[in-house]
Amino acid sequence: MDPILLTVIVVAAVVLVGGGLALVLSRRGDALPPPDVLDEITRETIDHPEHPEPHLASDDEEAPFEEVPADERPGATSTLERPDASQGRLVRLRSRLARSNSSLGRGLLAVLGRSTLDDEAWEELEDTLLAADVGVKPTTELVERLRTRVRVEGIDDPEAARSVLREELIAAIGPDRDRALAATGADGKPGVVLVVGVNGTGKTTTVGRIARVLVADDRSVLLGAADTFRAAAADQLQTWGERVGVPTVRGPEGGDPASVGFEAVQRGIADGVDVVLLDTAGRLHTKAGLMDELGKVKRVVEKQAPVTEVLLVIDATTGQNGLAQARVFGEVVDVTGIVLTKLDGTAKGGIVIAVQNELGVPVKFVGLGEGADDLAPFDAAEFVDALLS
Repeated sequence: MDPILLTVIVVAAVVLVGGGLALVLSRRGDALPPPDVLDEITRETIDHPEHPEPHLASDDEEAPFEEVPADERPGATSTLERPDASQGRLVRLRSRLARSNSSLGRGLLAVLGRSTLDDEAWEELEDTLLAADVGVKPTTELVERLRTRVRVEGIDDPEAARSVLREELIAAIGPDRDRALAATGADGKPGVVLVVGVNGTGKTTTVGRIARVLVADDRSVLLGAADTFRAAAADQLQTWGERVGVPTVRGPEGGDPASVGFEAVQRGIADGVDVVLLDTAGRLHTKAGLMDELGKVKRVVEKQAPVTEVLLVIDATTGQNGLAQARVFGEVVDVTGIVLTKLDGTAKGGIVIAVQNELGVPVKFVGLGEGADDLAPFDAAEFVDALLS
C-alpha cells in the first residue's frame, strides 16, 4: 500500500476515535462506557436512525426510549371529568326550577291570598291546578283538603295560606316515598338499572347523566347500549361514558337488544362493577310488538342478574301524552321509578303529582337543563319550595 495513503488512513482513524471518545466523555463526565454499552449504542443507532445521536442513560436522565403514558407524564392532568356531587344538586338548580314553574306557584298563592275564599275562588284554584297538569283526581283531593283546613283553622292571611299550601303540596307529592335509586344487587352481583322511554324524551342522555351521578357517589358503573336501532345511540352513550371513565358494551347496529343487555350484565358481573345501566330502544308505545321486545330484554337480562330498577323517562312538557306513555310502559315492564326530563322551559310542575298518581311509583330524578350535571335526585320539599318561591 502507498505509504502516503496509509498515513492518511491512520490519521483519520485517530481523529474519529478521539472525537468519539471526547463526545462520550463530555456527555458522561466520567470514564468511557464499557464495551457492551457501546455495542448497545451502536445497535440503537442502527435500529433507531430517527434519533440524531446516541442516548446514554445516566443517573439524572430519563431512560432513552421508554414510552410514558400521557396521563403519567410529569405535570400531566387526567382528562376525565369529575361530576358534581349528587347531594345538593336540586338545591343548586332550585332558582332555575322556580323560574320555570313560577306561574303555578303565583297562581295558587294569588287565589289563597284573597280576603274572601268563595266558591268562585276555589274553582279558580282548581283550574290553575288542572292547567298545570296535576290531573283531575289529585286536583280534586288537594282542593278539598285545602278548603277543609282553611275553614277549620280559620286561615285569613296570605302567609298562613302559603304555609298550608306548601304542606298540602308536599303531602300530595309524597314526602315519605322511597326515592333512592335501587342500584345494589344481591349475592355480590351488580345492580341492574333498565332505562325505558319513548324516543325524544332524552332517554340516552339521561342514562349518561345517571352514570355521572353514580360516579360522583363513588360507584363503579358499566353502560349497555341496548338501543341498537338508532344509529347514533351507541356512539352517544359511549361518549357519555368516556367522559367519566365508564366503559360501554355495544353490539352491531340493528342487532338484538336483548343480546347486548345480556352481554353487558355478564361483563358487569365478571368485572365486579357496582351498577350496570342499560339504555333500551325508545319504542313507540302504540306498537305492541315492539313493546313486547322490551319485555324480552328484561327477561333475557335477568338470566344473569335480577333487574333492580326500571326507570321510565318522560318528557315533562308532553303533559297528558306523557301519562299515556307511562300507562303502557307500566303494563310491559314493572316500572319502579320515573325520571322527568325537560322540567325547565314550558314544563308544568303539576306533572310530578299526576305521573306518580298514575303509576303509583315515585319520581326519582328530574332533569332541569342541558348541562351534563343538570339531573338531580328529586326531593319533594325542595321542589315545592321552588314552586312557591
